[in-house]
Amino acid sequence: MQDSFQEKEALTEIFDLIKDVDIQLFGVILDILRKEKVQDCIGFLSDIGDQRQLESQILQKVGNSTQADPESKFSVIRNYLKQITYVLKKLKDHDFNYKDFSSEENEESTLSLINSFKDNKQIIEFLQFLVHLTSIDDTIIQCGSNSLHILILMKADLRHKNFEKIKIQNTSLVGANFVKCNISESQFNNVNISGINLNGALLFNCKWKDLKITELNKLNGHTSSIKSICFSPDGKTLASSNKDQSIRLWDVKTGQQKAMLDCHSDRVLSICFSPDGNTLAFGVRDCSVRLWDVKTKKKCAKLIGHKNWVDSICFSPDGNTLATGSYDKSVRLWDIKTGQQKAQFNNHTLRVNSVCFSPDGKTLASGSDDMSIRLWDVKTGQQRAKLDGHSDCVRSVCFSPDGKTLASGSNDKSIRLWDIKTGQQKAKFNGHSSFVRSVCFSSDGRTLASGSKDNSIREWDVNTGYQKAKLDCRKDTVKSVCFSPDGNTLAYGSQDNSICLQDVKRGQQKAKLDGHISSVYSVCFSPDGNTLTSGSDDGTIRLWDVKTGQQKAKLYSHTSTVNSVCFSPDGNTLTSGSDDGTIYLWDVKTGQQKTKLNGHTSSIMSVCFSSDGNTFASSSQDKSIRLWDVKTGQQKAKLDGHTNWVYSVCFSPDGHMLASGSNDNSIRLWDVNTGQQKAKLYSHTSTVNSVCFSPDGNTLASGSGDKSIRLWNIKTGQQKAILDSHDDCINSVCFSPDGNILASGSDDSSIRLWDVKTGQQKTKLNGHSGAVYSVCFSPDGNTLASGSDDSSIRLCDVETGQQKAKLDGHTHYVMSVCFSPDGNTLASDNDDKSIRLWDIKTGQEIQSSDKNYKDIFIQFKIPLQYNSHILEVSNYITTLLISQKAIFQSKGALILKGEFFNQSGIDLKTLFEQKGSRIIERFQQQQI
Repeated sequence: MQDSFQEKEALTEIFDLIKDVDIQLFGVILDILRKEKVQDCIGFLSDIGDQRQLESQILQKVGNSTQADPESKFSVIRNYLKQITYVLKKLKDHDFNYKDFSSEENEESTLSLINSFKDNKQIIEFLQFLVHLTSIDDTIIQCGSNSLHILILMKADLRHKNFEKIKIQNTSLVGANFVKCNISESQFNNVNISGINLNGALLFNCKWKDLKITELNKLNGHTSSIKSICFSPDGKTLASSNKDQSIRLWDVKTGQQKAMLDCHSDRVLSICFSPDGNTLAFGVRDCSVRLWDVKTKKKCAKLIGHKNWVDSICFSPDGNTLATGSYDKSVRLWDIKTGQQKAQFNNHTLRVNSVCFSPDGKTLASGSDDMSIRLWDVKTGQQRAKLDGHSDCVRSVCFSPDGKTLASGSNDKSIRLWDIKTGQQKAKFNGHSSFVRSVCFSSDGRTLASGSKDNSIREWDVNTGYQKAKLDCRKDTVKSVCFSPDGNTLAYGSQDNSICLQDVKRGQQKAKLDGHISSVYSVCFSPDGNTLTSGSDDGTIRLWDVKTGQQKAKLYSHTSTVNSVCFSPDGNTLTSGSDDGTIYLWDVKTGQQKTKLNGHTSSIMSVCFSSDGNTFASSSQDKSIRLWDVKTGQQKAKLDGHTNWVYSVCFSPDGHMLASGSNDNSIRLWDVNTGQQKAKLYSHTSTVNSVCFSPDGNTLASGSGDKSIRLWNIKTGQQKAILDSHDDCINSVCFSPDGNILASGSDDSSIRLWDVKTGQQKTKLNGHSGAVYSVCFSPDGNTLASGSDDSSIRLCDVETGQQKAKLDGHTHYVMSVCFSPDGNTLASDNDDKSIRLWDIKTGQEIQSSDKNYKDIFIQFKIPLQYNSHILEVSNYITTLLISQKAIFQSKGALILKGEFFNQSGIDLKTLFEQKGSRIIERFQQQQI
């Protein structure tokens, strides 16, 4: 332990020697090393002749910054060079250049090192210098790799930097933010790239291999839920079928679709490769079975005999016989060569859901809605056994590789293992909370995978019965699971129209995790209008830069839907309230959680800052309103009075009064100083979903489930006007900064702008295809942000009523959006329980300012009219993501040639494309 401490101390002391070095030298030295094509940087810096030449060149570039005489300047530069050279020698021989400092065993050393110099600018610049040296000197690659890992842990700003030709190995870059970096010709080996942000990056001629990543290829293409999937015998091809009447063949390594077989007539319910991989059989809802030649993609035969849907098919091990199970309650055997029916088994009393041959081909198992499993002698056609035990439909059966055990999955939520010789139940696995739709053994027979309607896939140890792993598939039912022949990959088809691949050994999830995944419920501008925040049913909060349209950050800590977000008046703090009953305060600049506030006993529906930023209010389904001290995080007061959920709270502009709207159909006004109720406003006939003070504090607007908006005189408590036009529930109301316009969002999918003085509707804004949950004006009043059930955030020009931008990326509804005070950032929250910050800007501004992209268009002769198609991708990109989950991003990244392979040998270019990257070669081909 003493040696370990001394080692850490020694490394700290080494870096301490750099603390006073002029940071200008690092860049100059790198330029000289590259110009001289140096490969041994320490040798070059140590050579006396080279030193003098170097000193002269450095003096020419940085010498004018001081008033000292030339000899004094030489002396200072000479000392700096000696310090840098000495430190490089020390680091080269240190464990820092040999061990992976991102590993668990070195975690303590790494954190200790960071704490010793986290605020020192010279050391941060020196660490970047070490990263760049990996492109020059191969002897210090691990040193540079560890330096990059430390920079990422320190949250150093690595965006918009040039990292050309760097060589990184044996480290973790999890959470790295390389937005619009040039990482071309880089070499990564055994690097964890989970959760890195490559949005807008240049990735030309990269060689990345043995990558670790928690996401792999998601196969998109089907337009309906996946019914069945099956690997080819060599494991290189995956076949999938679904309700869109097609079968698709996928290249497992690249994730690319190899072929699509259009079945025209009806849905494909089940698919199976022949043992030699040359024939694909599938059952169709038109009662037939089709055979296709995989190579020619042509139909070989059509087997007719069943009187109802064919829900399950299975080839015998020798490939000569095909078994089918049908809704007509029968199991049939077919001769593949002749296409003739060989046998028919009729003992089941309800539909047959699954059939499976034993490995020796002598026994066939079938599972049925009649709750039984039957074992059949393939030669004689006689029933050998009936296995009873399940208390509901048997959905899937599968033999173990040695043929001694049969697994079954059922609607009774259980998985059972049966001894084939005795017909006795060997084990019962409980864990799924809904129907078990599919079971499959791994190739070694030690693991059983199961897919369920509870949206999970589970892996079980066959010998012990213990659950080894659980993969949650978010909101979508798992229809089918299948192991690849080598047992290293698990494929599953889901009701969200996708197929995902899971690395079994590493337990890495191959699912698409980025972006909101539910409707937009709430939007809110920051006081200065530069930032918009959005909240969603996916539990995330996102911040958006209004100028660039880019997501700036995603804040993740809530364990359930985030219902409301609000910026402090100075824009430095963001508060969020969630269905998990917690309130969080976030540092907007760093994305770090400042405070977690507990007190409410149910979902938080609304949060709002007072005008001085010292207090914020929260309302909850627990019927209470609470006031909190921002500095201490302590509860200042609890306001009771409402008899049902409190949906909305809003401070008056002077901060002395708080308004609240509730499910008890009332609005209440509270004295913030005393906590006493000042007034109770009754008129709405349904839930009051939203309340908002006018900028002068004299009027309160309220929106309700009764489809009306009402304006109230605060002094008298009397209703001033009723605004009727919406066709459904009003979810959000917001005054413009000058108080002349009121915006409203409704379940009728529209936004309406009202003239406050006349009460007349000025404009109706259409565009959303789902309920509008939140509306918010920018601080200058020129832009209106809206969040909707259609998973989008839209920015509209208030004067013209035209849509300025649509912020896509959410795949579920967003609850809340809010602008930062300077108007540059937009925050949004969503159902993945995170918060995102977005940078908002027009596409024209990006085109005119981004020289890198212009140079690329010229170099690769991409016509100017196509520029926007590429820039479109990088127009709205996440620039900062703060999340407990590793979420890989590469929207707008440009890729030319190069290699990107993970440790399983899978080409990740498909994943990059799925995340929004552009492959230059493919783009050029499209233009030919």
